[in-house]
Amino acid sequence: MSAPLLEVRGLVKTFPARRDLFGRATSVVSAVDGVDFDLYEGETLGVVGESGCGKSTTARLLLHLLDATAGTIRFEGRTVGSRELPWKAFRRQVQIVFQDSYASLNPRLTVAESVAFGPRVHGVPRAEAEARAHELLARVGLEPARFAGRFPHELSGGQRQRVNIARALALQPRVLVLDEPVSALDKSVEAQVLNLLLDLKDAFRLTYLFISHDLEVVRYMSDRVLVMYLGRVAEIGPTEEIYRASRHPYTTALLASMLSMDPDRRTEAAPISGDPPNPIDPPPGCRFHTRCAFAEDVCARRAPAPTAIAPGHAVACHMSVAGSGHSRAPARAA
Repeated sequence: MSAPLLEVRGLVKTFPARRDLFGRATSVVSAVDGVDFDLYEGETLGVVGESGCGKSTTARLLLHLLDATAGTIRFEGRTVGSRELPWKAFRRQVQIVFQDSYASLNPRLTVAESVAFGPRVHGVPRAEAEARAHELLARVGLEPARFAGRFPHELSGGQRQRVNIARALALQPRVLVLDEPVSALDKSVEAQVLNLLLDLKDAFRLTYLFISHDLEVVRYMSDRVLVMYLGRVAEIGPTEEIYRASRHPYTTALLASMLSMDPDRRTEAAPISGDPPNPIDPPPGCRFHTRCAFAEDVCARRAPAPTAIAPGHAVACHMSVAGSGHSRAPARAA
């Protein structure tokens, strides 16, 4: 692989859960806890996990919509938020599409005004920004003559999400962060928007970070998949490799929850039991060990670091680390 377009290292975000009389935090929620990953130019990296695992928080940290507690983000080798790459310059390269298509749009602006707003803020002349808005509306399947003057409440959910995609493209970015972009749409519209995203990716040579609960959609869209559990990376690797031969017990349980039309693959028992631990007081060691059928003493004592098990495939599980102390771990090489 070439050098990563986007590098994320040690990303942490904590939120105060309780405060004392002086307003000082006495306990915190670790929404994101030491997340590392790379995003390569031209690929789609899917991010999956249960609700509350930190997917959307990670997306907001990337765009500085939330202040990170710790961690660094590098874009093309330059540290984001530093003098070499300020946040405003970074945001021209990386844009986001949110899940709630209605809340994402200003109800007082027309469709064309919403799409043109970003370029205007970044110094593009009004006439050029408006022309770009009309062009992008046409590219996402909304005829400017019919839709440019409409307001968000006059559009369907699918049409509003197309507007949001056009708005994200208005600054001519290289990376789109797609945070559950189709989860609020019905299936027929969802398929149209997904195919639109694939067409736009090729047309504009885009790179996607695609966040979703829908494992089938992630498989359809993604080149690689990152699995998160309770704020940490459990597994990351090529999509088909993970879907065929996942190595982390949580990933295996997550994929086992996918519905199948094959009666011979009917699910007879729940693939995973129990609820995720309290993020205010997460368990020591591997955070999944309280729900893992293969957990041993070492899992509760020491947190496993993501370890490469194949080119581009890493897993944070003691069972995959040679000499970790787990009975299922491979033996150390002589």
